[in-house]
Amino acid sequence: LIPDMDSQPKYDAQEESLYFKDGSAMRPPVEGTVPVNHLNDDIAFFKGKNKRGAFIKENPQNITLPFLKRGRERFNIYCSPCHSRVGDGNGIVVKKGYLPPPTFHSDRLRKVEDGYIFDVITNGVRNMPSYAHQIPVQDRWAIVAYVRALQRSQNASIKDVPEELKEKITKK
Repeated sequence: LIPDMDSQPKYDAQEESLYFKDGSAMRPPVEGTVPVNHLNDDIAFFKGKNKRGAFIKENPQNITLPFLKRGRERFNIYCSPCHSRVGDGNGIVVKKGYLPPPTFHSDRLRKVEDGYIFDVITNGVRNMPSYAHQIPVQDRWAIVAYVRALQRSQNASIKDVPEELKEKITKK
């Protein structure tokens, strides 16, 4: 064994430094540095908010059937254990004694901005943890789109039915 590997000089985050004039061991990025592969300059996409910090009203992604299917897949993996597959807040963990999350079908949650739902997935709220590290940004928006589809499916009216199917429904 090499004994000098046991104790290596280094600074920990937030530690004081006697080497730098400002006394901080953490160094700011060099001016003009551009991050590679994650510039994150689209605030609406990466934060779910506008430049003033308000939640954006609508999903910034193009809603397609493959996008909704991806949202359903990710929802069923990450969200359904608590929220259930229909979003009513009666998932399997609730049956095991956890506090129930709110139903997505309440008037309050049907009226919130898409950016709010994205923010909750990203940062968590109350008993719900942050999923920022488990779910990529694109998939979080897919989940938001799927939650909206779930809400619509449970609160649909005859106006939501395509014209070619209305006749079949009203004849029965």
